[in-house]
Amino acid sequence: MSTDTNADTDDESTSKCGASSTESNSEASTDSSSSKCGASSTSTDDSSSSKCGASSSSSSSSSSSCGASSDDDSSNEKEVGSTVDDFDAEPGQLSAVGLGPGHPEGMTDRAKTALLEADHIVGYTTYIDLIPDEITEAADELYDTPMCGEVSRTEEAIDRALAGNDVAIVGSGDPNVYALGGLALEILESKGATASMVDFEAVPGVPAAQSCAARLGAPLVNDTVSISLSDHLVPMPEIESRLHSAAKESFTITIYNPWSRKRRENFEKACEILMAHRDADTPVGIVHGAGREDEQVMITELGELEELGESEIIDMTTTIVVGNEDTYVWDDRMVTPRGYETKYDY
Repeated sequence: MSTDTNADTDDESTSKCGASSTESNSEASTDSSSSKCGASSTSTDDSSSSKCGASSSSSSSSSSSCGASSDDDSSNEKEVGSTVDDFDAEPGQLSAVGLGPGHPEGMTDRAKTALLEADHIVGYTTYIDLIPDEITEAADELYDTPMCGEVSRTEEAIDRALAGNDVAIVGSGDPNVYALGGLALEILESKGATASMVDFEAVPGVPAAQSCAARLGAPLVNDTVSISLSDHLVPMPEIESRLHSAAKESFTITIYNPWSRKRRENFEKACEILMAHRDADTPVGIVHGAGREDEQVMITELGELEELGESEIIDMTTTIVVGNEDTYVWDDRMVTPRGYETKYDY
C-alpha cells in the first residue's frame, strides 16, 4: 500500500494542500504519520511523495483515538485547513463510492468502474481492505485511516482532487446512507469550492438495510425507516424521539450501529422504547457482518432482543430489522405483507 513520507528536517511545513504536519524521525517509516492533506497514513517508503502533490515526512506524532494524527492528544480531528485558493492545478474528479455489503459480488459495476478510473482511493482502512485486489493494484495511490477519521480523510480526498487528481472516497453500503457523501459536499463548500469544480459524483451502492433484508427474506417491502443508535453525531434524546415516532406507527425499522462497548445503554434504551409500542412476539431479524466472512443471521422476537446485546452477534457491524404488526415468520424467513392480500385472492 502506498504511503506519503519523505525524510526531511524536524520542522513544521505547509504543503499546497494547506494542512501542516510536524516532521520528525525519518527512520520511523512504519509509525503513524500525519499527511499534509490532514489525515494519517502508514509509511512504507520514506522517499515517496505526498498523494496530494506535496511531500511530507514520517512522523512520530501521536494518533488520536479517532484516527486523525495530532500533536495534541485531546484533538480527535484536524480542522479543515486549506481553501480552493491554495491550489493552482486544474481540479480532478471526486467520486463518493458505495462498496455495497462487503463482498466483490455485491459491488455494482458502476462502483467498480469508478474505482478503476480513480487515480487515488481514500477510505477507512476496513473498507479499503474490502476492495478487490485488481482494483487497488491498479490505483496510483491508496490512502486509509482508522475508524473515526471521517473529517480528516474526507478533506484528504478533496485536497487531492483540488490538486488535480481523480479521487474516489469509499464507504460500505451507499455514500448517502450514514456515509460521507454529504460531508464531502459540506467540506467542499467550506473551502470555497463547488461540487461542479471537482465534478463531484455519488456512486450508489447497496445499503446495509437492503443487503441484510435480503438475507432475512422480505421484511422491508412496505413503508420502512432507518435509525442509527450512534450518538457520536446525533444526541441520544433525538434518537429516542425518532424511535418513539417510528415505533408507534406501522413502519418496519432498520437499526444501524446498535451496540458498542462504550454505549450499550443506547441499545438497551432502544429495546425499551420498541417494547413500549410493539408486542413482544414481533419478529426481529439480526444480520452480523453481511456479506463478509463472519456473517451471522438470526430471526428472533422483540422480547428476546435486549438480552442478545451481550452476545457476539450484535456489534457495530450488525444491522437489526424490526418488523411491524403485520410481519410474520414463514419457513425461516421474515415476511412483511405489502397489502396485495387485501385486494387480490391468491
